[in-house]
Amino acid sequence: MDHINELLTQKIGLGTAPLGNMFREVPEEEAQATIEAAWNAGIRYYDTAPFYGAGLAELRLGKFLSKQNRDDYVLSTKIGRVIEDETEEKEGLFTNGRTNKITTDYSAEATHTSIDQSMERLQTNRLDFVFVHDLSPDFLGDEWIAKFEEARTGAFLVLDDLKKQGVIKGWGLGVNTTIPIELALQLEQVHPTISLQATQYTLLDHEDTLRRMMPEVEQSNSAIVVGAPYSSGALLGGDHYNYGEIPGDVQIKINKLTEVAESHGVSLKAAALQFSTAHPAVAAVIPGSTRPDRIKEDLDALQETIPEAFWQELIEKQLISAVAPLPL
Repeated sequence: MDHINELLTQKIGLGTAPLGNMFREVPEEEAQATIEAAWNAGIRYYDTAPFYGAGLAELRLGKFLSKQNRDDYVLSTKIGRVIEDETEEKEGLFTNGRTNKITTDYSAEATHTSIDQSMERLQTNRLDFVFVHDLSPDFLGDEWIAKFEEARTGAFLVLDDLKKQGVIKGWGLGVNTTIPIELALQLEQVHPTISLQATQYTLLDHEDTLRRMMPEVEQSNSAIVVGAPYSSGALLGGDHYNYGEIPGDVQIKINKLTEVAESHGVSLKAAALQFSTAHPAVAAVIPGSTRPDRIKEDLDALQETIPEAFWQELIEKQLISAVAPLPL
């Protein structure tokens, strides 16, 4: 993980899924102001994906970053989806994104095509990290095993070869579950070095990840980027939990966390960010936003002083794992 830490000198980056018009239509001016705010605040790691608005987030990010020195920032995107010229009816997370048809494909040929397309949209001649996107049962259902095999004989080999050649600095999976990362880390033929795991190492959800995935990551000398550290905004009073509705039992837990935080004068944003970054396997956390003022909030939250008594009470009330690394 040392080579990853040399690149990711900060524990925070910017996730750009919201800039692909996730959940709502974001004006171009607002998107550019958000990226500029992140840059002006000193953030130098940016993560994106073709899936985010059918290339919209990449286009918006490329518009800004193309004006900066390429050596001054770290950039990651994803493969597994090829953006076509033809259009289709959109639904789900990115209903308000571009209308281009998206084809899911983890073959070697599609991987090369996806990388070329991303670099064109991002207006760059190189990528630092590439993640194999949504190779997971939450997106692919029962087909995910067959698609994992497609990626094992296609995308994984391409990315591993690009890493060995020095074309990219690292690769892995970008998923909302943990089992695909665990399986990839156990393969002998290829060696993922950094993966993006969203939703499953947060203040709300981390027990299974701590027990299963994190030991695999540490043993393989790999690293994790934590996405969706606020559980899609649920921890901060938002309407979504892990990209869907907030279940009743989850809301009850959020209420309990909020109560403990308020009693100690701690913001849940600070607790969430600092909890996710405290694990030694975590290289960075990448909260997403479309609001420029939220960027400074995130950076301030990482520096907020949180008393040990807060964490102790969470453990005592069984709201977090007693064995989780803490920011003490």
